[in-house]
Amino acid sequence: MKVEIIVLIVYFIGMIGMGLYWNKKSKNSEDYMVGGRSMGPLVTALTLQTTAMSGFMFMGGPSLAFQFGYFAVFYAVGDASGGLINITVLSRRMRRLSQLLDAISPIEYLEKRYQSIPVKVIGCVIATFGLSCYVLGQFMATGKTLVTLFGFPLEIGLVIGVAVILFYTFVGGYFAVAWTDVIQGFIMIGSLIIIFIGVMIDMGGFTGLNARLAAIDPSLLGFWGRGDHYEGQWGVIAGASLIYFIGYMGLPHSVNKHMAMGSPKKAKTSAVYATIWTQLFCFIPYFLGMAGLIYYTNDASMLINDDMELVIPSLAAMKFPGIFSGLMLTAIMSAIMSTVAALMLLIATIVSIDFYKRWLKPDAPDKRVVFISRASIIVVGIIGVTIAIMNPPGIFKLIVDTFSFLGAAFMPSYVCAVWWKKANATGSAVSMIVGCLTAWGWGTFNLQEVTGIHAFIAGVVPSWICMLVFSNFGKPTSKEMCDLMDRAKGKKINVSKQVEVASSKQLSTESKAITQFVFNRKSAVLGA
Repeated sequence: MKVEIIVLIVYFIGMIGMGLYWNKKSKNSEDYMVGGRSMGPLVTALTLQTTAMSGFMFMGGPSLAFQFGYFAVFYAVGDASGGLINITVLSRRMRRLSQLLDAISPIEYLEKRYQSIPVKVIGCVIATFGLSCYVLGQFMATGKTLVTLFGFPLEIGLVIGVAVILFYTFVGGYFAVAWTDVIQGFIMIGSLIIIFIGVMIDMGGFTGLNARLAAIDPSLLGFWGRGDHYEGQWGVIAGASLIYFIGYMGLPHSVNKHMAMGSPKKAKTSAVYATIWTQLFCFIPYFLGMAGLIYYTNDASMLINDDMELVIPSLAAMKFPGIFSGLMLTAIMSAIMSTVAALMLLIATIVSIDFYKRWLKPDAPDKRVVFISRASIIVVGIIGVTIAIMNPPGIFKLIVDTFSFLGAAFMPSYVCAVWWKKANATGSAVSMIVGCLTAWGWGTFNLQEVTGIHAFIAGVVPSWICMLVFSNFGKPTSKEMCDLMDRAKGKKINVSKQVEVASSKQLSTESKAITQFVFNRKSAVLGA
């Protein structure tokens, strides 16, 4: 048996073990879906970043650099600060407000903040569709990784990879997803740094890399991409830079991480960890993609299956065969699995909380809600594998289009939920509809090539305009909600009774236990 396969099997066994271990820690639906809101700063930062990166950073991003050169780095520039912006703008206030509203789903959070059922319905439809497409992209990356590197039939490769992901997500819930993300994060960054050092030594540093790229085609070093493909298309440049710089604030599976933090006070520390991690991680895959082009130009047999999305696995196999090549494969699977697990869990949360408990069985017991959540994971997994076997278009396009779709739809609603009291249900609903439809149409009909404007820019600009304009119509934000927003800022103010009741949910576990003990003792004495 190949060493690489042995390494991968050991990794899979470890992930399954994590699921079994954390299964014992999940006592109720809040534990299962948001980790009991107990995640520390390091876990919050790494689960936020590993979820966001996904297989795109090991396959889609490097393939873009392989094809267009330094143009691809625009995506890395935004990505390097995207986690910091996301945490800084949303983390602390969203963590407080979500608990004040007693919301454990990012869609339930929007419904309660905007006090609107239509907002919830629209959000559920958009999120379920968008997250399912995101899952599909990760399934495609899973199948491509296992099939091309080990020669498995596509069906077997998909079933093996997805089965492991489904198991530890199904069994362990958010605890398993978060802590496996931490392990996977260190595997990812460690593997990338090692291969990057080896490749750059071979290249002669950045000077050597640039000289060799210029020898292939000087335009690879230019602003507009190889052959000046994007010349004059400032809308594409802006979209490439901003999609990850601000787009994370519109992804339900990213903002969901804020809701699971142990305390709003941990946001600053999480921002530090996230920034360090992204600076180390975000740029390397793109430079490896360009280095892969150089190797491939000199030796066309270097690239596995002549597939530029496999440039990093190809470099690992060429430079570090054996155990380290297996570790690199594990890193790729880590990126894929961390994202799929978070996406699957969030889809399950939306189905169980926002559809089942909200509409079908409002009085459903906690065990039934968790059961529905787990059943949803299995169903979505089966559907995703079935579609992935049909081998849709490339991973890069699918992920970027889906990211644009979700970011344009949700970013104004999530940002305004904590920063603008005037934002209301009308503005949120119109913003979501216009943003998602515009971004979807832009990607579907390939309007970027026609207009020179990136799908994310095309969607998010009208989405913001609609939020600002249409919030002037319809029912204004209630006084109680304004009080909650002030409380989410950390202000000490006189608030309504409704807010005080909601605020009681922020009592620490120890305080709750003491209170319960005192009342139980008092009851016992009175009874005696």
